[in-house]
Amino acid sequence: MAVAQQLSHVYPLGSYLDERGRLHIGGCDVLEVAESFGTPVYVVAEDDLRQRARDLKKAFEDLHDDVQLAFATKAFPSTAVLRLFAEEGYGCDVASGGELALALKAGLDPTRIHLHGNAKSDDEIAQSLEAGIGDIVIDNFDDIEKLERLGDSSKPQPVQVRITPDVAGDTHAAISTGQADSKFGFGLDDAPEALKRIEGSNTMRLTGLHAHIGSQLLALQPFRLAVAAMASLGHFTTVNLGGGLGVAYTREQEPPRSTDYARAKVDAVHEHFGTDVTIMDEPGRALVANGCVTLYRVQSVKKNVSTWVSVDGGMSDNLRPMLYGARYEAEIADRFGHGTYCHLAGKHCESGDVLIGGADLKDPTPGDVIVTPATGGYGHSMANNYNGQPRPPIVFCREGDARLVVRRETYDDLFTRDCE
Repeated sequence: MAVAQQLSHVYPLGSYLDERGRLHIGGCDVLEVAESFGTPVYVVAEDDLRQRARDLKKAFEDLHDDVQLAFATKAFPSTAVLRLFAEEGYGCDVASGGELALALKAGLDPTRIHLHGNAKSDDEIAQSLEAGIGDIVIDNFDDIEKLERLGDSSKPQPVQVRITPDVAGDTHAAISTGQADSKFGFGLDDAPEALKRIEGSNTMRLTGLHAHIGSQLLALQPFRLAVAAMASLGHFTTVNLGGGLGVAYTREQEPPRSTDYARAKVDAVHEHFGTDVTIMDEPGRALVANGCVTLYRVQSVKKNVSTWVSVDGGMSDNLRPMLYGARYEAEIADRFGHGTYCHLAGKHCESGDVLIGGADLKDPTPGDVIVTPATGGYGHSMANNYNGQPRPPIVFCREGDARLVVRRETYDDLFTRDCE
């Protein structure tokens, strides 16, 4: 097999071009995957997810004895993905009753599931208490009131308190959460009162602090500053550091290595809390983004002022470019290279439905299969039915075997909630 020079680190580990120039993911020819399962389709290299999970776990455990890692379910809420990370020794954090239901269906140990959210309903809290999950992360005083009302004094619920440390990383405003003016968590001024109320409650048992300053962070210093801010509230037996490690969406981006990310966080905890603590971390996109690609099929190519290459998906399967201006790469799956400067557009009735403005593809024509890498983080999560588009399937690939883990929606699925 010939390894193509064009393949960058944005593609799943082990990806290659064969002697015909056709892309292989998880040992599978993606053109054959597209033919077998249709397009659009999320294609996941199973071994990539496992390797990233193992590398990050080892990076933390090499530095600290008591580490608990929880996959951030929101990044890729699929029972198959959750089950895979459970097999690799991970728990998970969930941010809704639906994500909790997915985690339980995937077979996770309830005590390794942790509930987040700034607007938890009574039903979600009751669902969590009934399941016997691990920590509920307290986000506001209303959470405290609800747990005092719904909790059981004979079995106090373990809780962590989320703080906003007034630390903002360099990321898009929509995914920055550590600044003082945030919908998440307690500010440093209000946190002491929240801690006092919880410590005086007979329905809650305080286990520690939580802080998550944002997502897609490519610098490490903000994590260190967040830990220092947490330490200003006292000593705790558990320090939950959230997640936030960024990934490469384009070949120019170089995110921190997992070892450097772990060291930055662990060193900060050791400096401010000592070594006799439980360290928790909640990685999400860092584990799944680069392990997945999305395949599309070109439907039309037209030239007016610009050249428009339109595919059979778009904002219904990858909303991030439209929400955040997120940048991706694209190639023709059996013809890597450049030559046609174009806009890679989706099929939806929005002028803003553009997956990549300013793509450079090699002579695109209708019928070509397009691949966009690094779509494992939040692609499936944010998929929707705009224009009645059925959501794509998820296919796991490993050692040349492609297996369906989530089927494509059908038109009949669009009717399932109709009452008349």
